[in-house]
Amino acid sequence: LFISAYAMRLNFLDWTPIPQPRLLLANTAVLIVASLAMEWTVFAARRADLERVRKGLLASGVLTCAFLAGQLVVWKQLGDAGYFLASSAATGFFYLLTAVHGAHVLGGLVAWGRTARRVHRGDSVGSIRLSVELCAIYWHFLLIVWIVLFAVLASNYLGLSICTPAVAL
Repeated sequence: LFISAYAMRLNFLDWTPIPQPRLLLANTAVLIVASLAMEWTVFAARRADLERVRKGLLASGVLTCAFLAGQLVVWKQLGDAGYFLASSAATGFFYLLTAVHGAHVLGGLVAWGRTARRVHRGDSVGSIRLSVELCAIYWHFLLIVWIVLFAVLASNYLGLSICTPAVAL
């Protein structure tokens, strides 16, 4: 719905894209690797390899936190450049879309934390396998949503981009 509202608002004459933060692409890569790490964790859980489950959960958690930190850096870069929430419709939609996605990532980290705590307590891999698999599904979903958002935020090829690469931050 947010993307639909954004697409409708894009047609107003006062729409002015904001500079494209270069860090968006790096953040996307970090989220891809986090999703891959979570899938690796699923394979470890299916093989009942508790040590690799621990390592996979740690890697996916650290990478996901790095993604969130990277998004906060993007917000700081935009703020330092004078692009605030109320600066323009494009800026408002940028913050809205990235904040809603970030909130969902934080929610995923809550489930991840509960799963990681069970692994740390020494629960059997069989008892946590479903939790690991559900976390992985959620991570993959978040990745797909982010790729769609990234396309909306940065792809001039779709004719919908919020950001323009002409003046990158």
